[in-house]
Amino acid sequence: MPKVRVHNVTISLDGFAAGVNQRLDAPFGDGVGWGEELHSWFVSATRDAAAGKTSVDVEYFTRGDQNIGATVMGRNMFGPQRGPWQDESWKGWWGDNPPYHHDVFVHTHYPRRTLEMAGKTTFHFTDEPPQAVLRRAFDAAGGKDVRIGGGPAVIRQYLRAGLIDELHLVIAPMLVGRGERLLDDLGEGIDGYRVSELVGSQAVTHVVLVRR
Repeated sequence: MPKVRVHNVTISLDGFAAGVNQRLDAPFGDGVGWGEELHSWFVSATRDAAAGKTSVDVEYFTRGDQNIGATVMGRNMFGPQRGPWQDESWKGWWGDNPPYHHDVFVHTHYPRRTLEMAGKTTFHFTDEPPQAVLRRAFDAAGGKDVRIGGGPAVIRQYLRAGLIDELHLVIAPMLVGRGERLLDDLGEGIDGYRVSELVGSQAVTHVVLVRR
C-alpha cells in the first residue's frame, strides 16, 4: 500500500528546522548556522551520491527519492513571497528543470495557475485541507508513495492529523536558539509514532519515526 513519507528533514540539536525572517537572500531565515552549516551533511551526501560513493549519509539521502510519485510542500518551501501573489513570475528555487520530475502540490492560501516545468515537474497550488491534497497526490503518484517535502509547518500539520507513515529526521550537532521548531505543538498526533531507526554518522544522527 502506498505510504506518506518525509525524508532528509534536518533539525538542530535544540529542535529548530528553520530560522526567523525567511526571505529571498536567506531562504532558511536568520540565526546562527542556518544554511550551509546545518545542511552541510546534505550537500556532501548529494555530491558523494553523484560520484558513486557510499556512506551512511548517502544511504539515507538516496532513500528520499526511492518510489516517490508525488510531493506535497508548503508555500514557504516553494518561494519567499507572502500574501497575495503580486505576479506569477516566481517559479521556485530550482530553476527551469526542478529536481522533482512529478506532480508537486503546494499548500497556499492564495492559489494560482498550475505551473508546468521542464523535466515533467508540475506545480499545483491549492488551499484544500491535507486529506484532500493527499487524495490528489496519490492519484497523481500512480501507485507510488507521496513525499511531504516541508517546510516545518506543513510537516507538523500532517503529523497532527496522523497522516504521515514514515518520517526521517536528521539531527545536526549544533545549537541555534531561535526559529521554528519541527516537533512542537503536535498534541496526541505524535503518540502514534515510534522510533524505528537511530543511526549516527560522522556528521549527523539519522532518526526514523514510523507508525506504531
